[in-house]
Amino acid sequence: MQKISVIIITKDEEENLEDCLESVLWADEIILVDSGSKDKTLEIAKNFNAKIFHKEWEGFANQKRYALNLANNEIVLSIDADERITEKLKDEILNLDFSKADGFSIPRQNYFLNKEITTCGWDKDYQLRLFKKSKTKVIERPVHEGFSVKGKVEKLQNKMIHFTHTSIAKTFEKINLYSTLQAQERHDKKVAGIGILAHSFSAFFRFFISLKGYKDGIHGLMVSLMNSVTTMLTYMKIWEMNNSKPENERVENK
Repeated sequence: MQKISVIIITKDEEENLEDCLESVLWADEIILVDSGSKDKTLEIAKNFNAKIFHKEWEGFANQKRYALNLANNEIVLSIDADERITEKLKDEILNLDFSKADGFSIPRQNYFLNKEITTCGWDKDYQLRLFKKSKTKVIERPVHEGFSVKGKVEKLQNKMIHFTHTSIAKTFEKINLYSTLQAQERHDKKVAGIGILAHSFSAFFRFFISLKGYKDGIHGLMVSLMNSVTTMLTYMKIWEMNNSKPENERVENK
């Protein structure tokens, strides 16, 4: 059986971290890269004998790349503090034949305000999180960063639990952050007022109607609205970036 390293990046994750670490205690090594927590994150990590490293925040991709490089084992599992490895998933991982693939995508069971969301595309959420270190690179993106594996990738059967949004207040904090990062990534787009409206309505229609968010009731409605608001703020921020530049550097808006 090959040894497995778990990597986690954190900042002020005291509410999530204990359950997260509890779910990966079976791993041979736990690497935690923290970017300046001021709560009990580090105290909790020490209680679980995690190897703690400090790195100033340089974006999701850079933090995960640093954590990946610190792993001492060839097989690496990347997990976020708001995720949990179930017993069934643990058993599946520990019984894998790593000679047959270089990476494995794990399905996520996503929760919004403590309710499992089975629509909005969240039911088809596979994340490439288990892989061979020597075959893996971090995808360079400001937000929704991920991993790229050179070689064969297979899908696992058992799900990883993901408590993505635990309160409306925290949801809007994420929306503000992610919309800023997405705007920075797409800053060269041309944006007009009608485009802001069109993209926002389109996002809501896609999640609530096309992806059947209505089947999850009020929770599906809120998830759909959340995606619509994220889209709206992203395009508003792109417009702001373009129109706050000197006149000769602005992207022409029509």
